[in-house]
Amino acid sequence: MRARRLAGLCLLGGIGVLGIGLAPVPSRAAEAFVTAQNSDTVDVVDLDARKVVATIPVPGAPAGIALSPDRSSVYVTAPEGKALVVIDAASRKVLRTVVIGGGPLGVGVNPVGGAVYVADWYAKRLWEVDPKTLAVAAEIPVGTSPSGIAVTPDGRFLLVADRDDDALSLVDAATRQRVAVIPVGTRPFGVTIDADGKRAYSANVGSNDVSVVDLAARREVGRVKVGERPYAVALAQGRAFVTDQYGGTVSTFDTATLAPGPRLDVGEYPEGIQASPDGRTLYVANWESNTLTVIDAATLTVTGQVKTSDGPRAFGQFLR
Repeated sequence: MRARRLAGLCLLGGIGVLGIGLAPVPSRAAEAFVTAQNSDTVDVVDLDARKVVATIPVPGAPAGIALSPDRSSVYVTAPEGKALVVIDAASRKVLRTVVIGGGPLGVGVNPVGGAVYVADWYAKRLWEVDPKTLAVAAEIPVGTSPSGIAVTPDGRFLLVADRDDDALSLVDAATRQRVAVIPVGTRPFGVTIDADGKRAYSANVGSNDVSVVDLAARREVGRVKVGERPYAVALAQGRAFVTDQYGGTVSTFDTATLAPGPRLDVGEYPEGIQASPDGRTLYVANWESNTLTVIDAATLTVTGQVKTSDGPRAFGQFLR
C-alpha cells in the first residue's frame, strides 16, 4: 500500500448530503470533480463518457471537496498547503488559493446562505469562510479532530464528526455555537444527513459500524455493522451505501429497517462516495486502485470503472 500523506490521517476515518441549494439542482450529475491527493490534482470526470476530460493542478495534497449551491464553484481543501482552493467549475481553473493555516480537511457548504465550513483537523474548530470575499468570517468551536461536515437542507444546523471524541457536534449556523454533543460509535469520520433533515448517519471507522442519529432528539437511535474501516455514507433509494476502506467494498443497509443488504466489491481502499441527484447512480473513489466505481442503486451492481489520477479521495460532495 502506498504511503498516505497528511490527509491520510483519515485512515481511521466523508461529508454528508448538503441538501437543496439556491439554484435548481439537475436531476442527474454530468461531471465529477475528484480530488487526487497523490498527484496534487483534481480530475474532472465526464460521467456520460466515463472518462477524465480535464486535470486541474492543486498543490498541497487535495482531499476534501464541496460545491457551491449553484454548482459554479468547487471548494477543495489542501491539507499540506494549509489552504482552501476555489475552482471555477465552468472554466476548470483555480480562481484563488486561500491560506488559512492549521490542518484543513473536511469541507461543507450551507445550501441556503452559501457559507463554506472547513474543519481544522489539528484544532477543535471549524472555519466559516465568506463565499463572496473568501475571508474567514468566524471560528466555530467543536470537538477533537473534526473531519466530516454535513449541513441540514434548511441551512440551520451543521453536523461535524469529532473523530477523537467518538461524537458528533451539532452547531447552530446562525449563532455559530455548538448546541449539542451526540455520542456515536468509535472514531466517526464521514457524516451524512438525509434529504428531510431528520436523520444523520456517521461512519465509525474504529467500531466498523454506522450510527443512525435522530437530529430532533439529538441522540443515536440505531447502529448498523458494516465492513472494515467504514469511511463515508451516501443515501439513495431507501438504502445507505457505506465505503469500507479495508474491505474494498461498499456495504448497504435499509434506512427504514436498518437491515443489512448486499456488500458490493469496488476498488481498493474506497473512500469518497456520493449518489447522483436522481438517486439512480452512486460513484465511489478508490484510493489504491486509482478508479471511480459506478454503481446502479436499483440493481446493486457495479456498472463501470473510470481510471483517475493517483490517489483519488473525493472526500465530500463532488458531483456537478
